[in-house]
Order: sequence, then C-alpha cells, then structure tokens
Amino acid sequence: MALVRRVSYPPLFVEGAMPIPTITVISDAICPWCFIGKRQLERALAILADQGQEFAVAWYPYQLNPDMPVEGVERAAYRAAKFGSVERGREIDARVGQAGAAVGIDFNFPAMRRTPNTVAAHRVIRAAGAGGRQNAVVERLFTAYFLEGQDIGDPEVLAACDGEAGGDAAATRAMLALDAHRAEVLAEDNAARRAGISGVPSFVLANHVLFSGAVPAETMAEAFAEAWKVLGRDAA
Repeated sequence: MALVRRVSYPPLFVEGAMPIPTITVISDAICPWCFIGKRQLERALAILADQGQEFAVAWYPYQLNPDMPVEGVERAAYRAAKFGSVERGREIDARVGQAGAAVGIDFNFPAMRRTPNTVAAHRVIRAAGAGGRQNAVVERLFTAYFLEGQDIGDPEVLAACDGEAGGDAAATRAMLALDAHRAEVLAEDNAARRAGISGVPSFVLANHVLFSGAVPAETMAEAFAEAWKVLGRDAA
C-alpha cells in the first residue's frame, strides 16, 4: 500500500479508555457514498475486533458543495444543472441505490427535496466529538437526509437530530445561533483539500490518507491492519 499523502488532524480517543488507533473519516453529510462507507466501516471494525484489533473513529468535514448558499437549493433543479439533465441524475441515484441496498440502506431519493449547505451539520458533528457521540450523530443525520428526506441544513432539524442522538437539542440550537465550531470546520475542510483529497469518504490513519471510497469491508479491514503495522511503530 502506498502511503503518499499526509493530512494533520488532532487525534480523538475514546473517553475513559486507553488511547487506541483512530481512523479519521473525512466525509460529507449529504454524500451517499459516505453513508455506504459508514456501513462498510462498521463491518470492517467488526472483522478487526474478531482479530483482536480495536480502532476508534473520528469524523471530519468535507464540503461536496463549498459554494452552496447557506439556505441550500431545490435538489432536482440543482442536480439537473450539475449532471446535465434530470434523467442523468436519476441514473446516478439508481446506481447509488443498488450499492446502498447491498449494505442494507434503502435510499429514499424521491423524499429528498433540497440539497443543503452542510457547514451547520458539520458543526453539530464536531461538537458531538467532545461527548463521544459522533458516530450516533453522523448516523442520525444520514438517516434524516437519505431515508426521511429532511433538510439537514435547517437548524431546527439539526437540533432535533442531535437530541435524538443523545445530545441536548436546546444547547445545539443555541450553538448554531452563534459561530461556535464554524471556523474550525472550515479550517478542517481546507486541510483535507490541501492534502489532495477531492473525494469522500476518505480514510486517514496516523495522519496518512489510506484510501478513498466506500470499498468493501474486507478490503478496509485488511488496509487498516496492514497500515497500522507500519504506521503504529511511528505513532508509538
């Protein structure tokens, strides 16, 4: 495996536990392949656990649409402009839907009416890191957007999602009304781009970008195990 790109992120360890290797997932909350990649990652972690290897997971931001207006846009029109036609957009959705079904995700594309700006969603994910709730929040946001068709650019939707993921909805609503975590999210997004990342999900271990894409769980597990054999010596 060629480990040729580096990206610097602070490590996130499991609260109350001894530090363990942390897989950083660079992701966007409106990326269907990131949702699929999360399912593959969960399977990969189970494989690794069976082999006696434990990894933590941290989620870091990437904006697929960094120029998206804060209020978002109507999804059908946006995708028609992006992909050239409504039909082309539907073809892409069908391909994603097949990949999703293979890992148990039933994408509900007809319910998805808006394409949001995701900075606010990333702020919620980042804030959840302090409480060890990132995985739960990311899961809830993916579910809200891809299965329920909710607008995850709406602060009220985000506050409700965070509350349903074990957080304090009122505190999240207040956080979003201010600028907390905004500068950090934008800086982390830029760090990924400076590292040459142009697609998500991308997976980082010990500040090395290992691979991008929702690759099969078995491939992920092998890549993480082999990479840690090499990178763990430097991290120790």
